[in-house]
Amino acid sequence: MPDSEKLVRPRIDAMESILGVPFKILGDGFVRVVDYMGGDESVVQAARVSYGRGTKRVHEDRGLIRYLMRHRHTTPFEMCELKIHVRVPMDCWRQWVRHRTANINEYSTRYSVAIDAAQSTSPDGWRKQSSSGRQGSEGFLDESIGLQLSAEESDLHQHSRKIYENRLSIGVAREQARKDLPLSTYTETYWKIDLHNLLHFLELRMDSRAQEEIRAYAACIGENIVKVWCPMVWEAFVDYRLYGMVFSRVEAEIIKTLIAGDVDAATKVAYSQGPNRERKELEEKLIKLGLPIPWLPK
Repeated sequence: MPDSEKLVRPRIDAMESILGVPFKILGDGFVRVVDYMGGDESVVQAARVSYGRGTKRVHEDRGLIRYLMRHRHTTPFEMCELKIHVRVPMDCWRQWVRHRTANINEYSTRYSVAIDAAQSTSPDGWRKQSSSGRQGSEGFLDESIGLQLSAEESDLHQHSRKIYENRLSIGVAREQARKDLPLSTYTETYWKIDLHNLLHFLELRMDSRAQEEIRAYAACIGENIVKVWCPMVWEAFVDYRLYGMVFSRVEAEIIKTLIAGDVDAATKVAYSQGPNRERKELEEKLIKLGLPIPWLPK
């Protein structure tokens, strides 16, 4: 590379304006940007294996990013990184750390006193267990029941905190005093991840089937941070990953026969799969596409 040609670190004014600014979530929770590396331009540079700047038009950059997203060429997206500081309830964080593709440094209640805040539930926010899935929820309990549940929750939080602080006051080690704190207690962490793995996290956790609490954090990160940081990547992600559809060979065959008007053939193929989750997911896709589902009772 010629001496006169200097590399310039991408500086995104919109990201600079939100550095350190907390986005509030779930009462006492928040997300804030600590640092970032790269942007849309970095993805394009990596894909072209070029150190030049401004070598292509914006619309060509956009087209390339959309091509990479569409065909799942993931490596260029790994050239961008984001570091955020989050305050999140421990039960939500346990789901979060299942994504083992980030660098994490969490607040330690062995070294420090536990954060004196816990996520609470409003009387109209108590969800019912889903009747169709073991890990989801659907609908809400009556607010009259929720009033009692919220009052009991508040009492539990206060009582567990009182016990915890009493243990500390008489000299119990922090690592043991903490053991009866509720999972609603907030923790804080620094979370650093590359853009490819961040988008995978968002695709899963912004999905309507994800738990509401972690969905709130994912939506905040996506809409308030990634959209600002890499707007062209975000647009492609929304189009192809977040709201796009993927069809299996069998699903494509069923859709083709439905479009052709061969209802009997479509039904036969659908039932050959058995009454399983795969067929239910196909039915959801057909509803979104506005296509009939002839095998369901009218």
